[in-house]
Amino acid sequence: MNSNTPLVVREGEAARLLGVSIAALRRWRRERRGPPFVRLERCIGYGVADLQAYLNAHRVTQSPPPDGEELSAV
Repeated sequence: MNSNTPLVVREGEAARLLGVSIAALRRWRRERRGPPFVRLERCIGYGVADLQAYLNAHRVTQSPPPDGEELSAV
């Protein structure tokens, strides 16, 4: 992060960074899942480092199938 990168972003920017809707973030908060957030009075914010950690924790990597096995279409 450089000195211009904010520590916390508002929910709209967090949704944009995650590629989800604001409604999805609100639903995740209500269901107590999703990235950690902070509440400052009535404002909701998300730590940029928390968003990156959330993305890293939910990263799915694809590995090639073992030799001789084909990928089947579902």
